[in-house]
Amino acid sequence: MTEQAEMNGLDRWVIALQEEILRREQAMYSAKVLEEARQPHNLGVMDEFDGYGLVFGSCGDTMEIFLRVNGERIESASFMTDGCGPTVACGSILTRMVQGKSPAEAAAIEAAELILALDGLPPEHIHCATLAVDTLHQAIANCCPEGNWGSE
Repeated sequence: MTEQAEMNGLDRWVIALQEEILRREQAMYSAKVLEEARQPHNLGVMDEFDGYGLVFGSCGDTMEIFLRVNGERIESASFMTDGCGPTVACGSILTRMVQGKSPAEAAAIEAAELILALDGLPPEHIHCATLAVDTLHQAIANCCPEGNWGSE
């Protein structure tokens, strides 16, 4: 019985801790950031790609973006990161934002647009959006050298 009582106490403590973490996350991040971080889209290495970018962020996070271009449009995009939840959220939404755009249209996306698409980021995580956009720009430059990025 004592062991069972301890397990119940431990279970209660774990549940309370999880609830506190959720409360703090909800106070810090928008619902969109949490959704994209918890259920990211386009997360993974693309086997066959036309453009690839790899950037090491100022915070120590790394992001990779893979692009597949069909004609003058980005057909698909994926990303990998070893970063925090906001970095995952930025990669997830950015790879969806660029699909169907020309490389020039995608290259015009700025960190501020990404932040708006996520319904905001705390100031200490703005660099996550910059990392994602910088990685995208590198992937575009890799697949479309010399600024030959198709029609706008």
